Amino acid sequence: MDRIQIHTKSKNYPVFVGEGTLQDIGPFLTDHFPKLTKLFIITDETVAGLHLEKLLAVLEPFKTTVFTAPKGEKAKTFEVYYNALSTALENRLDRKSIVLALGGGAVGDLSGFVAASFMRGIPFIQIPTTILAHDSAVGGKVAINHPLGKNMIGAFYQPEAVFYDLELLKTLPIQEIRSGFAEVIKHALINDAYFYQWLSSNIDDLNSLTLEKLSKSLTKGIRIKNEFVSQDERETGVRAFLNFGHTLGHAIEAEMGYGNFTHGESIMIGMVFALKLSIEYKGLSFPLPDFIQWVERLGYQTKIPDHLSLEKLVTKMKQDKKSIGETIHFVFLEEIGKPVLQEVNDADILERLKSF
Repeated sequence: MDRIQIHTKSKNYPVFVGEGTLQDIGPFLTDHFPKLTKLFIITDETVAGLHLEKLLAVLEPFKTTVFTAPKGEKAKTFEVYYNALSTALENRLDRKSIVLALGGGAVGDLSGFVAASFMRGIPFIQIPTTILAHDSAVGGKVAINHPLGKNMIGAFYQPEAVFYDLELLKTLPIQEIRSGFAEVIKHALINDAYFYQWLSSNIDDLNSLTLEKLSKSLTKGIRIKNEFVSQDERETGVRAFLNFGHTLGHAIEAEMGYGNFTHGESIMIGMVFALKLSIEYKGLSFPLPDFIQWVERLGYQTKIPDHLSLEKLVTKMKQDKKSIGETIHFVFLEEIGKPVLQEVNDADILERLKSF
């Protein structure tokens, strides 16, 4: 088992990565929270059917309440958030209670925001069940969606710990593996040319990804995430680089309808576009055709879906969290591992989208 220590201004906490880490949650709770009153597990309908009983089995000594959200991005609505808070109140959770997020990125975002706002903040622990959550479970960004923008209502709220049991990833469908692995590729591109070369040389089929390669990819991705979060917890500077590919990616995800196109698949299209613009704007030396060929071999789509309005995508990009005064800001690469943030003119973006 690997232990990665996350360092932020507000909190330092461990991320445990390995097979069987679920078994370590009970002892961790006993050691770190001797006055714990109740556990509030937030999960979704898919994960509940696959993994809830395993978690309840290791938490048998504790008083536990479970809230089950809809699967995917449908978990991140005002209504579901309100219902989760209502369940917490009905079951008389208090400030010595702890929220456990059992699921992927959507469940983690919802759970963290519930924890951050219930009684002005109670502790929570992330228990990721997807590859995508290697990114979302670390760093303390928690939120729900609004029809006008993804993750626009939320908080910066760090967990007490992350227990990443790789056994739980064995049930993932290929679409979810692909969605999560896009963030692994992103981490390599913005931080580590050697890691990128290793990925492009060693990962050629996501259907037969070995546990060894997956573990190496995830732990490296988490360590890269930590480098940015430790410097800039509240995204006022370098943490924004973690949004490489997300400006267009989030716009595609929103226009497709949350849950109709996975986060990672949207972000991959955004990364291809950002790489193209990096070559044009920043003189990036990068074999983009080879990259496109590689990720398409992995099963990714690299073009914007035909039915989407480019004008509406630009409007959505202007509502992105990195935008200032409705001016679009893109994360570009000057070289692999050297990201920069740059303002881009609306008209230029629209013209480049038309030729993309």
